[in-house]
Amino acid sequence: MTTDIPGESLDELPPTQWAGHPNTLAGVMGWAAGVLGVGPQPVASMPQVAAADVVLLLVDGLGDRLLHRHADVAPTLSALHATTLRAGFPATTATSITSLTTGTACGLHGIIGYAFRPDDHCRTTGPRRMLNALRWTMDAADGPSAMATYPPDLVAPLAGALAGLAEHGVSISYVMPGEFRGTGLTQVAFRATGRHLAANTPDLVREGVGTALAQRSGRRGFVYAYLSDLDAAGHRYGPGSPEWLRTLRAVDALVADLAADLPADAVLAVTGDHGMLAAGRRVDLDADPLWTAGVEMIAGEPRVRHLYVADGARDDVLATWTAELGAEARVVTREQAVDEAWFGIAVDPDIAQRIGDVVAVARDRTVLVRGDVEPLEARMIGHHGAWTADEQLVPLLVAHG
Repeated sequence: MTTDIPGESLDELPPTQWAGHPNTLAGVMGWAAGVLGVGPQPVASMPQVAAADVVLLLVDGLGDRLLHRHADVAPTLSALHATTLRAGFPATTATSITSLTTGTACGLHGIIGYAFRPDDHCRTTGPRRMLNALRWTMDAADGPSAMATYPPDLVAPLAGALAGLAEHGVSISYVMPGEFRGTGLTQVAFRATGRHLAANTPDLVREGVGTALAQRSGRRGFVYAYLSDLDAAGHRYGPGSPEWLRTLRAVDALVADLAADLPADAVLAVTGDHGMLAAGRRVDLDADPLWTAGVEMIAGEPRVRHLYVADGARDDVLATWTAELGAEARVVTREQAVDEAWFGIAVDPDIAQRIGDVVAVARDRTVLVRGDVEPLEARMIGHHGAWTADEQLVPLLVAHG
């Protein structure tokens, strides 16, 4: 399915420029520290405010381009728009949330995508296997647990910016689905000890945020809240679909309620981890053996693929994928991706080994699916991860108590 938006093109943002972009998700925690008075506010284009509490709501899949197109459905979100951020590469949940909470790009924090092959330094036993960082499973989203083979504190040891708030005495609360507590990704991204309030619906998120603000015991407070509904609707029905629009209306109502409930000395910030687009051409990598010739493992997700190749096969794999995909994907070596700062200006040498020997990034609306190995992902309508503005740009919305 392809969704054509009259008057809107799928602009591709230059990968060589993103790492130096002043407004990224990795800068939000530094801004929050400045708002709370425990650090400078380093990004001048973000609102320069002071508060005793910061509530940060992460709406999974809330893209800036999508919000602009559907402003009439989300008047509160549109009215609170403060600036536009770049999610960073790849524009996917596991990477973006870790970039947000650590304050760094993935070349340093280590979660380089939805799924990848970790380096030897963080494996405790057995051969190297693919890690699904979102589920913390091996080989596939529904594979066996990776907790023992790839302990979270070895895969991503960087504590980062959120832990820095706690070190300055800020009270931390988490309002997120109860099943997230203790998962591998949660251990990686949320290193600060805090109170967990289970919430998986807009009503429960509102209730949890209210409880967290009421029980901070006079200390400065930071509340992280998360809602997945918009992302789920986009994957299943497509961004801009009637089902997605109904979900956006519910998100808008939630934000309106949160803003109305804010104490006088609090700030509400809302952002997304990535945008989304509807798939066009689907290239099934399991349908023709040419895609796996010389390839030991295909990781990543439909918009960004990491190819781990057999010894001596890299040039052939690079040539085959480049020729077959043509203008529908950007296909480069690991070295080129690092040189062009795709994964951040600085890349730890060990983390660099997690990047595929060859990286293929889909262009326009093309998706690189695996119909046999990843049937759920292959059936999705909405996708994200690559370099288009629809995927990369997310809003920062700010409300004051």
